[in-house]
Amino acid sequence: MANETMTATKVGNSGGVIAALNSQLADWSVLYVKLHDYHWHVKGPNFYTLHAKFEELYTEAAAFVDEVAERILALGGKPTSTMKKYLEQSAIAEAAGNEDATGMVRTLASDLSGIADRLQQGVEAAEAASDGPTADLLVTKREAVQKHLWMLKAFLG
Repeated sequence: MANETMTATKVGNSGGVIAALNSQLADWSVLYVKLHDYHWHVKGPNFYTLHAKFEELYTEAAAFVDEVAERILALGGKPTSTMKKYLEQSAIAEAAGNEDATGMVRTLASDLSGIADRLQQGVEAAEAASDGPTADLLVTKREAVQKHLWMLKAFLG
């Protein structure tokens, strides 16, 4: 009974944090699939560069998805874990399937810009809940996203 009370208290105190983390989980899961689409279908003179970059990014996305889900569990929450729910909760759209290389990069830059904003919102929720570990996790990821965003924008000129 004490463990149930403690879990309910954790969730009650961390509900906004868990919601923000589940939002990240959804965004990154949809992005992971989108990056595979881009990796498999990119063509043109920048094929080698983009093929490798998309692989790097989907590998990073997979690791972050696991990290976020484990953080949700550590807070006593339940991570979203179906594609249906990810698509319902994500601000990221699936790949259209007809993007050229430049369109892929442009869309990815837009996606990462939105993710950076939502990471900041998650940081603010974590700080309001006095949840330093979650805030640190999200700040670190936001820094990495901002670097990727800078590089993608440089690629686009």
